[in-house]
Amino acid sequence: MADTPLDLTLDAARLTAQLVDLPSESGSEKPLADAIETALRALPHLTVDRYGNNIVARTDLGRTERVILAGHIDTVPIAGNVPSRLDENGVLWGCGTCDMKSGVAVQLRLAATVPAPNRDLTFVFYDNEEVAAPLNGLKHVSEAHPEWLAGDFAVLLEPTDGQVEGGCQGTLRMFLKFKGERAHSARAWMGSNAIHAASRALAKLAAYEARTPVVDGLQFHEGLNAVRVEGGVATNVIPDACTLVVNFRYAPDRSEQEAEAFVREYFADCGVDEFVVDDHTGGARPGLNHPAAAAFMAAVGGEARPKFGWTDVARFSALGVPAVNYGPGAQLLAHKVDERVEAALIPEAERRLRDWLTA
Repeated sequence: MADTPLDLTLDAARLTAQLVDLPSESGSEKPLADAIETALRALPHLTVDRYGNNIVARTDLGRTERVILAGHIDTVPIAGNVPSRLDENGVLWGCGTCDMKSGVAVQLRLAATVPAPNRDLTFVFYDNEEVAAPLNGLKHVSEAHPEWLAGDFAVLLEPTDGQVEGGCQGTLRMFLKFKGERAHSARAWMGSNAIHAASRALAKLAAYEARTPVVDGLQFHEGLNAVRVEGGVATNVIPDACTLVVNFRYAPDRSEQEAEAFVREYFADCGVDEFVVDDHTGGARPGLNHPAAAAFMAAVGGEARPKFGWTDVARFSALGVPAVNYGPGAQLLAHKVDERVEAALIPEAERRLRDWLTA
């Protein structure tokens, strides 16, 4: 268990600083997971379970609804930005202040100070979000103990500038492979240039017109782009192979099967010799039509916007739990050496969630 206990009586901004000062780069989360587990087990109104370095704490009050508040406890590698520092302008600096220890601090404060919420609560703290998907702690919990993640609605406290972002896009990375025949470049007509063969697909990408569907009241914007071209043998050899790497960011009204079918159909007339799916994760619908979501929006205020990009709300969606992103950090400061957060925004996010859970 933790040698350095967390003080959940601190306000959310000071608790964020304490979390930042407990380094937890991806793969090294155990000390922080121990500290969180120790702090939560001291709260008699919560049942606490642990799987690896993932902590799940729940109330069991028999409420008609259960909502989940989730956040990852790992950070990107530290870059000389720990320990934390609060400047004279009320800005808290340090690795993880934005992404997403300020959100985790809000979770911990609510876990400690809302013993009788109007909905049953599940708090999820998980590891390895910032690295490869197979290592993701929320993925591991959902596979090993899906019952721990049962609920009616979920909030992922990722940085969103204090605005609600509903659902997320799906992301598909596909290899388009083109074949040719090698030849000496001085006698190019004796071969077939595989890089040239990719030109029709590149022209098709340049002409792509993005689809902008409205999903549960939010307008998403799809994107289909070449992100890498691989090919070539030597500067005097006509290449016999070329791979065009395409990334499709698609709206959550498409299934994974529909997304793959769209990409294959879009390039069907481009002479592609082989399609290979390299990585694919489906999106998540916003779920803002759920009654708990309506009450949540009323409490936090503002207008919901779509999430451009992929987040772990998709893992909740796959379990049948509608989910949104909402946190006090600024998205554009995540992962930066000068990562920071306005300290006053952290207790403000806590207050808004408290209003939702106690009204």
